[in-house]
Amino acid sequence: MSPLATAGLTLFILLLFVGIFITVYGFPGTFVILTDVIIYSWITGFEEIGFAIILMLAVITLAAEAVDFYLGMKGAKKYTPSKTAVFASLVGGIVGAIVMTRILLGLGTAIGIFLGGFSGVLIAEFMEERRLKPSFRASYGALSGRIAGVLTRGFSAVMMTIIAMSKIYS
Repeated sequence: MSPLATAGLTLFILLLFVGIFITVYGFPGTFVILTDVIIYSWITGFEEIGFAIILMLAVITLAAEAVDFYLGMKGAKKYTPSKTAVFASLVGGIVGAIVMTRILLGLGTAIGIFLGGFSGVLIAEFMEERRLKPSFRASYGALSGRIAGVLTRGFSAVMMTIIAMSKIYS
């Protein structure tokens, strides 16, 4: 294998793992993996990874994103947070990521996103409702929907990476 081919394969594998990693932070890692596989397949002339595998990975990508969207909508419908709470969840997630990153580095970012979003919804709902129980319900809905979505897309990203790597190394 030439040095250029080795560098290309290394970049391909690195992007697969970047796709898995960014999925934890809410970014579309499955799309990154799918795009990476399509580019790699095109460069190699579709010899190692064919159209059938690309189609299967596209179906997994679309299914993972659809399930993530569905879980988010289900949580929003069941617990109905206010518009202020949705905005507070976004701000809380960002603030939580910044604060927790300083404490626990990379793992702190993921924990901060979840806890900050939970706290943001809790505070916003409590300010509007002035009751703790509905505030906790809305916060729980936001947190559980987020966790379920990340787990679904994360599992799909790992599965896609295993499929792509097994086709290359088989």
